[in-house]
Amino acid sequence: MSLFWRIFALNAVVLGMATALLLWAPVTVSAPVLLTEAVVLVGGMAVMLVANAALLRLGLAPLDRLTKLMTTVDLLRPGQRLPASGGGEVADLIRTFNAMLERLEHERATSSARALLAQEAERRRIAQELHDEVGQSMTAILLTLKRVADDAPAPLRTELHEAQEITRESLDEVRRLVRRLRPGVLDDLGLVSALTSLTEDFATHTGLQVSRRFDTDLPTLAPETELVLYRVAQESLTNVARHADAEQVVVALRHAEPGVLLTVTDDGSGIRAPREGAGIRGMRERALLIGGRLDITPAPRTGTRVQLTAPVSRKQP
Repeated sequence: MSLFWRIFALNAVVLGMATALLLWAPVTVSAPVLLTEAVVLVGGMAVMLVANAALLRLGLAPLDRLTKLMTTVDLLRPGQRLPASGGGEVADLIRTFNAMLERLEHERATSSARALLAQEAERRRIAQELHDEVGQSMTAILLTLKRVADDAPAPLRTELHEAQEITRESLDEVRRLVRRLRPGVLDDLGLVSALTSLTEDFATHTGLQVSRRFDTDLPTLAPETELVLYRVAQESLTNVARHADAEQVVVALRHAEPGVLLTVTDDGSGIRAPREGAGIRGMRERALLIGGRLDITPAPRTGTRVQLTAPVSRKQP
C-alpha cells in the first residue's frame, strides 16, 4: 500500500468511527447548544484527534526509524540496516536506502584501502631514505668526530666529545623515527616481536609501566593483518601518552576464533568526549581494511580499553 493510501485509510477509519458515534449515540444537539452537549462534542473531538495521532504515528513509524538512521549512520561502523518487509513506497524507500548504504560502505572501504596502502608505501620510502641517507651521513659524522677528538688537545677534545654525544643522540632519534615509520622487526621477526619492541620503546620514552600478555598459540596472520594490528597498537599507545594521564598500560594479544584479539588498556582518565578524532577514525579505517572490528570502551578504574578483533585472513576490497 502506498503512503498516500495508508494515510487516507487511517483518516477514513477515524472519520468512520466519528460518523458511527454521531449516528448511533443517544446524543442530540440543541439550539442554542447546552453545556453538557458541548462537553460531549469537545470530548469526542479530542478522542478522535488522539486516535488519529496514534494511528498516524503507527503508520509513519518506519519513516521515523529511517530518519533516525540517516542522522546517525557512520560508514566506519558498517552493517547498520533497517528491516524492509512487505511492499509499498515506504518499504521500497528503506530497501533503496539499505542498497545505498551497501554501495557507500564498499566504496569507502575501497578508497580507504587505497589511501592506507599509499600511506604505507610513502612511510616505507621515507624510512628507507632516512636510513640510507640521513643515518649513514650522521654515522660518518660521528666517526669523523671520534677520529678528530682522538688527535685533538684536551680542551678541544671535551667539546668534540659533547658534539659526539649530540650526534649519537640525534642518530638514535633518527633510528627511532625509522622504526616508527616502518617497523623492520615486523617484517623480519613477526608481530609479537614487533609489539614487544614497540612497548619497550614506549616505556623507555614515556616512563609508563607497560605489561605484555601475548598468547603462545597465535594463528598465522596475513602480512596486512599484522601491519594493521601493529598500527592500531601504536596509535593506541600514542593516545595514552598524549591524553590519558595514565601510569600503567596493558597490551594483550590473544587467540580468539576465528582470529586474534588485540587489547590496549590503560588506567588513565578515560574517554571524556564522544567525538572521535582523526587518530581513532584512522584506526577504524584500518580495521575495516582487514574486516576487523574496533571497540573503544571505558575500562575498570576509569581507564580506556581499545579492542581490535581481526580475522585470520581477509581479501582486500
